[in-house]
Amino acid sequence: MATKQKSKPRNKTLTYLLVLLLFLFVSFSYYAYQIMYTDNVDTKGKPTYVRIRKDQSYEAVMDSIEAKGVIIDKLAFRFMAKLMNYDKLVKPGHYQIPDNATNYQLIGILRSGRQTPIKLTFNNIRLKDDLAAKLAGYLDAEEDEFREMFNDEEYLKQFGFTPETIMLMFIPNTYELYWNTTPEQLMERMKKEYDKFWTAERIAKAKKQGLTKKEVSVLASIVEAEQNQHPDERPRIAGAYLNRLKRGMALEADPTVVFAVGDFSIRRVLNKHLQTDSPYNTYKYKGLPPGPINLPAIPSIDAVLNPENHKYIYFCAKEDFSGYHSFAETFPEHLANARRYQKALTDAKIMK
Repeated sequence: MATKQKSKPRNKTLTYLLVLLLFLFVSFSYYAYQIMYTDNVDTKGKPTYVRIRKDQSYEAVMDSIEAKGVIIDKLAFRFMAKLMNYDKLVKPGHYQIPDNATNYQLIGILRSGRQTPIKLTFNNIRLKDDLAAKLAGYLDAEEDEFREMFNDEEYLKQFGFTPETIMLMFIPNTYELYWNTTPEQLMERMKKEYDKFWTAERIAKAKKQGLTKKEVSVLASIVEAEQNQHPDERPRIAGAYLNRLKRGMALEADPTVVFAVGDFSIRRVLNKHLQTDSPYNTYKYKGLPPGPINLPAIPSIDAVLNPENHKYIYFCAKEDFSGYHSFAETFPEHLANARRYQKALTDAKIMK
């Protein structure tokens, strides 16, 4: 009888222990389920991205994600990250943080390297340094990496460009690519896009004008600088410049003088500016300059390929400051137009 009485407390203790273990198991399972499958991201419907640089540490990545302010339970997020070995599987890239995502879903995206492509757009670029800065702003790369490439004559030979013409390989458009695309990969991609842009039809039109592909783009950069407000006038301006080239006349394009001087605030080109000795000064040197004076947009390139057919060889800005130009076939007519514009500048007290 005594033995039986002693076994009852033992059984009771064992039962309590089993119940406790079951409770802990259920609680842990529920908590694990919550951590894994409950929504833990709230972006409030706004597109939210995180960029992970090459060689960025796990802790720095977690801090940058939490700094977005979209993780609801940070402790649960970090616990799940460790559970999924993300600390050993960090991959650089540009990732979208999905709204209403679970910890499991978000960490799954990050550790798998399933990046969200970026849209690279560049326009209104004036100098190679501007282009380098623009590209570095979109990619996990430094400006200096692009600058070195743009000035490396030997490296650029493989693409068929020089430090003076390399900007022409970048056709302004919107391109989809990954944020951790290397500068070398980007250069190769841009060469492919350049070759794709120059279709047989465009090449035939260039030949019709007596120009190479590069010469078309260089002239297009001047046309764009002359008319950056009203693209509809670009074919007429292109026609005037082509008429001058065919006659063997100097282009005498004011934007090339501004480029040669290097002061882009100039609104009134003066005689002292015209004396600047530079191959980009088309008042001093006939023909096209050795490279573009900006990165011409596609409409400007197409304006040179499809110029307006006319006899104008002169033009100057209209005196009403509308952004349009007055065109002339003869120098006396042009002189009258130019005087009206110069008077308008003086009256408006625009002296430089």
